[in-house]
Amino acid sequence: MFVAFAIEDERQRDLLKEQSLNTNSPFEYIDMSVKEAYKKEWKSKVRTRIKRSNGVIALISKNSLNSSGQMWEITCAREEGKKVIGIWAYSDDRTNIEAVKTVF
Repeated sequence: MFVAFAIEDERQRDLLKEQSLNTNSPFEYIDMSVKEAYKKEWKSKVRTRIKRSNGVIALISKNSLNSSGQMWEITCAREEGKKVIGIWAYSDDRTNIEAVKTVF
């Protein structure tokens, strides 16, 4: 799964990543983050990684509203026919993103 998140929510992404270390975890986490966001080749690298994924988990928070990178990743996933599932990044933040069905 590809994880789309606002950079301000990096800690929440790390917590999700740590779940894969649990021996009972039903998924394997492979970090395919693009470290040099917004450089010339960024969109190409991200699109390739999204294409290779089984889908996208979007960590949703108020930070998502202003995260052009995360919004582009979600749009790219839709263009590539990938399923996008939203997870709220914080228990007290129920921000909604129109293009994302948030389930947790």
